[in-house]
Amino acid sequence: MAKKKLSVSHLHWGFPPVIGGVETHLTIMLPTLAKMGCKVNLLAGSFEGEKARDNYKGVGIFREPIMDLNWLTKRGVNGLLEEVKSVFNKFVDTTKPDCLHAHNMHYFSKPHALALKEIATKRGIPIFLTAHNVWDDNLFLDLTKNIRWTHIIAVSHFIKREIMGTGYNYKNITVIHHGIDQKAYSPSLDPKPVYKKYPMLRGKKVVFHPARMGLAKGCDVSIKALRIVKEQVPNVVLVLAGTKNIIDWNLTQQKDIAYMASLVRFLNLKDNVLIDAFPLTDIPGIYAASEVCIYPSTASEPFGLTMLEALASGKPMLVTETGGMPEIIKDGINGFIIPVKDFESLASRIIQLLSNKKLRERFGQTGRQMVEQHYTKEIVSENTLSLYRKFC
Repeated sequence: MAKKKLSVSHLHWGFPPVIGGVETHLTIMLPTLAKMGCKVNLLAGSFEGEKARDNYKGVGIFREPIMDLNWLTKRGVNGLLEEVKSVFNKFVDTTKPDCLHAHNMHYFSKPHALALKEIATKRGIPIFLTAHNVWDDNLFLDLTKNIRWTHIIAVSHFIKREIMGTGYNYKNITVIHHGIDQKAYSPSLDPKPVYKKYPMLRGKKVVFHPARMGLAKGCDVSIKALRIVKEQVPNVVLVLAGTKNIIDWNLTQQKDIAYMASLVRFLNLKDNVLIDAFPLTDIPGIYAASEVCIYPSTASEPFGLTMLEALASGKPMLVTETGGMPEIIKDGINGFIIPVKDFESLASRIIQLLSNKKLRERFGQTGRQMVEQHYTKEIVSENTLSLYRKFC
């Protein structure tokens, strides 16, 4: 007997051109679910210049101002419950889902979480939450524990453990690691188009820090390490990625970028750093042009999709021993793990890899194999669909 084709309606605060880990994850998984036969729709925040209703690779996209966190952080969420209910009810009426799947709705706004749970309960629709992150405050405790989610998906065992710390039953949490489009990110990509667009990278030893610029992402650690690396590898270039199109809940992004730019000037590294707001289409090419990728996060990174991008591209990855990153990066196997904020250790490992081509290639080949075996977009989508079928 053929399995029923499910209708799944997702909800998240942002979607491209808003860029971030969750948004990128949605661009990978949702079209894959659609190809598997699901009817897939997404409700996200509105964005200037984007249609209120659109289609992305077979996925229905609905954009509403009430989901725009950059607007909500300025306006506040008090008094919005009835308006949120109205928008959510209209979305559910239109998409007729067998299940609802929210992303990071255990934070930011209590009215949104309450409205979603009330609608799901009244209509008898299972409601899944993917916890892409955790926070240390009362709102996180309240919306994680007291909203009766049908089931929670944690993006790493680290996140699962943190949710269990709120008293949540481990049996109601499933870990599903992210997946990557293994064809888009590949060791066989030609970096020449990137050299043409960014001539500063041609003939250089490129170290790529593939994260939005911020102190929590360890960008300052990368810059401090670069000063040491430059002494032994004068033609090194550090690539830092900045973008204006993010969900900047605490409005810190531009302040962090300004500090990084000042630090680069202060350490006389202007000729060794490329900072640009790279479009998503350029990112695979930046990996192809890189020798080493680094992510020395100073915060407890929940997972880090960029790790999979680097590994799929056949590049070694250096990360800090925090959050969910050590679940993917294995020290001495596909990269190195360094202590938090230790720019000297980071510099030492970068120099080691830049001077040892065989080691880079071995780490890169192992990483690529790991992605193909465990972290493809098909695997994450199949695991998610299997979980839906247990409850829908």
